[in-house]
Amino acid sequence: MVLFLKSSSATAAPSANIAKTNFLTDFYDKFPKTYNMYIIAFVSTIGGLMFGFDISSVSSFLSQEYYLKFFDSPDTITQGGISASMAGGSFIGSLIASYISDPLGRRVSLQVSSMFWMIGAAIQSSSQNRAQLICGRFISGFGIGISSSTAPSYVSEISPKKIRGTMGGIFQWSVTIGIMVMFFIGYGCTFIDGVGSFRLAWGLQIVPGAMLFVGVPFLPESPRWLANHGQWSKAEDIVARINSKGDLEDPEVIIELKEIKEQVLIDEDAKDVTFAELFNKTNIKRTTVGMCGQMWQQMCGMNVMMYYIVYIFEMAGYTGNTNLVASSIQYVIFVVMTAPALFFLDKVGRRPLLLIGAVLMAAFLFAVGAILAVYSEPTTDFDGNENITISIPDSNKAAAKALIACSYLFVATFGPTWGPGIWLYCSEIFPNRIRAKANGVSTSVNWIFNFALGMFVPTAFHNISWKTYMIFGTFCVVAFFNVYFLFPETQGKTLEEIDQMWQDGVPAWRTKNYVVELPPLGEVFEEKASAREVENASSDDNATVDETRFRLQSTERVREVNVEEV
Repeated sequence: MVLFLKSSSATAAPSANIAKTNFLTDFYDKFPKTYNMYIIAFVSTIGGLMFGFDISSVSSFLSQEYYLKFFDSPDTITQGGISASMAGGSFIGSLIASYISDPLGRRVSLQVSSMFWMIGAAIQSSSQNRAQLICGRFISGFGIGISSSTAPSYVSEISPKKIRGTMGGIFQWSVTIGIMVMFFIGYGCTFIDGVGSFRLAWGLQIVPGAMLFVGVPFLPESPRWLANHGQWSKAEDIVARINSKGDLEDPEVIIELKEIKEQVLIDEDAKDVTFAELFNKTNIKRTTVGMCGQMWQQMCGMNVMMYYIVYIFEMAGYTGNTNLVASSIQYVIFVVMTAPALFFLDKVGRRPLLLIGAVLMAAFLFAVGAILAVYSEPTTDFDGNENITISIPDSNKAAAKALIACSYLFVATFGPTWGPGIWLYCSEIFPNRIRAKANGVSTSVNWIFNFALGMFVPTAFHNISWKTYMIFGTFCVVAFFNVYFLFPETQGKTLEEIDQMWQDGVPAWRTKNYVVELPPLGEVFEEKASAREVENASSDDNATVDETRFRLQSTERVREVNVEEV
């Protein structure tokens, strides 16, 4: 049976969801496109590189003479405000991201984020005072908030399910690479005399923003976004090109397209999504899981280890360039250990990595706190830093080395587990129609806790020193139980199967081997299409005939696939 799915699909779009376009989408479509999933993931997750640049853009200069002198030696509250301003902007950006990505497309959202990032970087590099620096970091953070909310969703929506974990993990890997590269840039710039040291480092942040801005037009749009906007033929073409080099007859392509179509038809019956809908009876469990996942990623203690790594090594008795070199090793470990997650996430699953990560991180945080409690001694104005109130004396070098080892091991644990795991997980657990807003809300939780910790951590170091680590260790223990009882396994399931699993109410600890029973392919689609045939019979007979033909062909194609599988 010769079937022409592509030719008939243009008229198969539901009548209630006519093709919607905008001049930006049309403009992007004029550019040549890459359909290599690895290149798509690399370009779209440059936002993660920007995120990483920002995390370490200040840490290299926290104890630098020129930075302290130019900005009048910021106290704990002020330095916390400088560090947290980026997270404040990201919080706002993540909440408004859906208002850009839903009507205009994922690519537009990514390009807008790069524009805000570059503007913010320019303001930072030309800062004349603290207020301008904070303003620049806030604007850059606004861009990061948009990209960190959009990029994981985009990659999840466009990736084949077999490698979705690997592709989703690239975002966090990009973050770690950005952290490491920017730290080494900052370290190199510390050898420059004068304010040019930090100005050059902050100015170079424009580079990843420019890369994202230039690269976006060469990416295909999310097929699920296109389907939701009635552009069926484009969606089918993209799915086929990415999954099977353009073969619309490939079984995986047929099934994925059918699931997308059925999901979109179901979604049409609902009203426009509001934030309140994320917390209704149907969605509140998954929204809560997404918010908790992003919260624990911040509260697990990684913020302490990355933003204020210089402080940790000062407490271990290291100062100056020795401190920066020792700190840089941690960034290298972070990058190296995040890479395995690109493979583990699709082979081991999401839950095991999150559970194991929570246990090990808690152990290393408690160990750091215990070492400092037993072997450190009070100190005042350590190397000009009032936030450091304890330090391990030279007579206890073994304890200092153990402290550093635990710090390295913590990062080596976070890298392949909670780092990439949460960004991927939150991009998978929401259905198409609420994904953009739900990801925005979840990501905003990450950023608001990032902001709170940026303000809290310097003061915590000053007031309670080693007890800070005990607090974060306790958070990791709570995160373990939260994941065990509430986080279902999503490995190896399509986004539509994950949606059905939530609706079935399966206990999280039983979802690993749970087989999702979706309605027979074509059943929902046939029912919806039939309803529209009646609705449109009097107004558009030709469209009804085409839609009926498409429905019958699609159903027959899926039956053929199922027979072959049996």
